Formats: sequence, C-alpha cells, structure tokens
Amino acid sequence: MKKTVKVVAGVIENEKSEILCALRSHTMSIPNTWEFPGGKVEQDENEQEALEREIYEELNCTIKAGATIHNDTHEYEKFIINLIIMDATLIKGTPVAKEHAKVIWLPIDHLNAIKWAPADIPAVEKIMKQNE
Repeated sequence: MKKTVKVVAGVIENEKSEILCALRSHTMSIPNTWEFPGGKVEQDENEQEALEREIYEELNCTIKAGATIHNDTHEYEKFIINLIIMDATLIKGTPVAKEHAKVIWLPIDHLNAIKWAPADIPAVEKIMKQNE
C-alpha cells in the first residue's frame, strides 16, 4: 500500500501580480518540475503553521498563510500526495532557493509556460481560469 503524504503549498503573489514558482532540484522526487513552494505537514501543526514554517525553512522569508484555494489528492507511482494549496502573503524577506534548483516570479497568465509537477497542475489551471 502506498503512503499518503499531506503537503501544503503557497500561492505567493507579489505587487506585480506575479506568482512565486519553485523548480524541484534533480535530487528531489519528481525532479526538474515546477511547484508552488511548501512542504509536508508535521504532527501537531495545522496547515497554515506548516506552510509558514516550510517557506521560512526553504526560502528564507516570512509569509502569512491564508485561505485554502485548492485541496486535491494525486497518486504518483510510489506515493499519494494530499496537496493543500493556500493563498499566502509575503511579509518579510526575498525568497531564496535553498532546497530548490531556483525560484522565479511568473505572471498568472504565463503559469502554463513551465512544466509543473502533476499534483500542481489542477491548481495551476484553476488559478489561471479564475484570472481570465
């Protein structure tokens, strides 16, 4: 039986209406694909706390997690991911890729220009549709 992993990710938008996108490194699972940054929810923390902690650890900046905008389950070959995506506001600092290969800011209408991790694709499509 495959393990289910609960993961949170943030849609962090800047003042230019660009979204922060993170490229998974070649050492990560599902390498060289883009994702909304975030990570695993640990025991005894809620989803907002997990997202704020993960962004601080992975991108060296402070955010405020907001409402859930997408919650979906995706089955990969070796595991199942329950991906919870939330709005997030950058409070302090500039995102720096520490675990990812790189991070970029992309306009919402250009989100489909990069190769996303399969679990993130439904959220990307939803965000782009809402922006039309």
